[in-house]
Parts: sequence; structure tokens; C-alpha cells
Amino acid sequence: MDTKLILVIDDDRAVRDAFDLALSEDYEVQLAESGEKGLDLARNRKPDLVFLDLNMPGMDGVETLCRLNDLDIKIKVYIVTAFAQDYMQGLRAAKDRGTKFQLAAKPLDAKQIRAIAGIMTQDA
Repeated sequence: MDTKLILVIDDDRAVRDAFDLALSEDYEVQLAESGEKGLDLARNRKPDLVFLDLNMPGMDGVETLCRLNDLDIKIKVYIVTAFAQDYMQGLRAAKDRGTKFQLAAKPLDAKQIRAIAGIMTQDA
């Protein structure tokens, strides 16, 4: 069985490191500190799952989400953020245009991160 690829896009190094620590035993993990870098990595190799932050400098998470969807509508995206309310209008607009995603509030512990990854990559 091929190892699933998970891409974590978050500007906070501690968050990226926490996801890497929680997932690297069972998955191949790529880390990106910006939406732009995350899109570059996704273009080079399609991830089975993307964990995405919303509140990032430069390209925010909503724009990154939409561009990931434009890249490949089948990319599974799980938004993990403490700022969902601030981005609700953009998330609704993305959903209205057919963009699919799941949403969870930060912080997540390692057990929650692994559970989400397991569910989201089952049929990837």
C-alpha cells in the first residue's frame, strides 16, 4: 500500500511541527509556510489531504482553498483555524461555487489530527 501524502499549510512553525509530529509515523508529510508554497507543492505532487490554516499573511486560506480546488477538485481540504468567524463570508462564497472542505477549530491534539487524517484518506 502506498503511503498517503498529507500537505500542511500554516504560517505558524509550531503548528506545522505539531502536525508533522502527529502524522509522520503513518504518512508522508509536506509542510508549507504560505499558501503560495502550498500550491507549488500541490502542483508538483497531488496530496491525499491538505490541512489548511485561514489566517496567513499574503494569500489567505480562503484564496488558497479556491486555488487548490481550481488545481484539482478532488483534493481533500480540512481547514483548521481559530479564525473561522473572520472568514465565514469567504468560506460561504467558496462553498457556493462548489468548493468542498471540512472545518475544525484550533487547537487539535495529536489524537484528533490522526483521526481526521485516517478518515479523510481512507478512499484517497
